[in-house]
Amino acid sequence: NSEITNLVDYVFGIEVGLDSNARKNRGGNNMANAVAAIFQQHNIAYRSEVYSTEFLEIASLGADIKRFDFVITTSIKTYLIETNFYNTGGSKLNEVARAYSDIAPKINRYSNYEFIWITDGQGWFSAKNKLEEAFNIIPSVYNLSTINSFIQQIKAEL
Repeated sequence: NSEITNLVDYVFGIEVGLDSNARKNRGGNNMANAVAAIFQQHNIAYRSEVYSTEFLEIASLGADIKRFDFVITTSIKTYLIETNFYNTGGSKLNEVARAYSDIAPKINRYSNYEFIWITDGQGWFSAKNKLEEAFNIIPSVYNLSTINSFIQQIKAEL
């Protein structure tokens, strides 16, 4: 049935599928904003949307150019941080878990760098096994409930 059921949604492209990426990105942007607010609340200096080309010593990343959501530098380490939030399950969660499981060891082999993944959302309930697999490979996986342990670690290193 190709009838228009909601004129407002149709005008904004929702009924014809034009808004799907914007809706998906909204959750990720909200998560990044929430994490930034937590960092600010604890007076933790960070940089956002930092490209891997700034870290030439991490040769293991090869020619791949990666943009990290946040970078925090302490007296001990530089933390390269990715954040995301999933309202629903699906193949995207599995692919992200697989990608981060691949990139984390490439970064963590350098003692002065660490990959951090902050993720949350109901979507993980249907992908617990992928999250568990990633957790076994990535030493530093946090959600909004456990991020305080990361915050305490950062404060101890400042």
